Amino acid sequence: MRPASMQDDAPGFDGAPRLNSRPNPYLPGAPDDAPNAASNPLATEGQPGAVELRVHRHRGGTVETLTDQVGQEWPVALVFNGISHAVMMCTPRDLEAFAVGFAISEGIVARNADIQDIEVFWYAKPDSDDLPHAEVHLTVVQQAFVELKEKRRALAGRTGCGVCGIESIDLLDLEPEIVPDTGFLTRLAPDAIARAARELPQHQALTKLTGGLHAAAWCDANGAILRAFEDVGRHNALDKLIGQLVIERADTQQGFVFLSSRASYELVRKAARVGIPMVATISAPSTLAIAIAKRAGLRLVSFCRESGYVDYDTASNAVPGAN
Repeated sequence: MRPASMQDDAPGFDGAPRLNSRPNPYLPGAPDDAPNAASNPLATEGQPGAVELRVHRHRGGTVETLTDQVGQEWPVALVFNGISHAVMMCTPRDLEAFAVGFAISEGIVARNADIQDIEVFWYAKPDSDDLPHAEVHLTVVQQAFVELKEKRRALAGRTGCGVCGIESIDLLDLEPEIVPDTGFLTRLAPDAIARAARELPQHQALTKLTGGLHAAAWCDANGAILRAFEDVGRHNALDKLIGQLVIERADTQQGFVFLSSRASYELVRKAARVGIPMVATISAPSTLAIAIAKRAGLRLVSFCRESGYVDYDTASNAVPGAN
């Protein structure tokens, strides 16, 4: 079957969530009188992604006191129409994009227009022993909410775990949408993957600070990185990227994803759901990731470096040896 975004009666992933009584100023299509990023606290209130802590480094029999940067990890509750659906452990940045990407890539909504409103709530007290956390409240259309309640599952998760809370194998969604052949794979530049591998570190500011975050990047046919997101969870980083692509009305069929992580089946499944034609990863794939990529017709390449990569022949429309 084709992705929901490609169905004839769907607007596709080229729009943005519509707004109800509480306009979301970060999304295209907000009313002219919606508060802008400069005046709205939600647009500026966020977290740096890393915090400075005092540590003791033991090396060569000596102990040194110094400061170090540590990546932030917060519980973030995703609340749909007033009901908490999932609690994900993630880096508390870009939460609007994360929520949109999660809702779409997990199939909670069939199209971007099903998301009507988004609001973020931060719960962090300076100098308090209480653990900080955040909530993202989404208002979705009634049909999507009814379907969500029918298949609702607790996802109280480890770091970005894609199947936490699943109680039966039968509940796993292993039948991906078919990625349409738009000819993108035949237009890839010969050095596109090498270029993306070379440029990715330039987009990993938090990783440089902490050494502990994943990145998901959106690349064009030449391998140039157009957008990138970091998170303690690889699934979260991809959800943030997908969400931002939706918010910006980007064509998800005219680019590829480059991931700093391994290729798990959930990552491939998420990419296929929005029609992304290729996923490239730095580390190894799993057998299930390869199987899902083949079913979807999505090209999966791993062990990507400037010097080369491994192609698992999952997309029949790819040009062997061309890139």
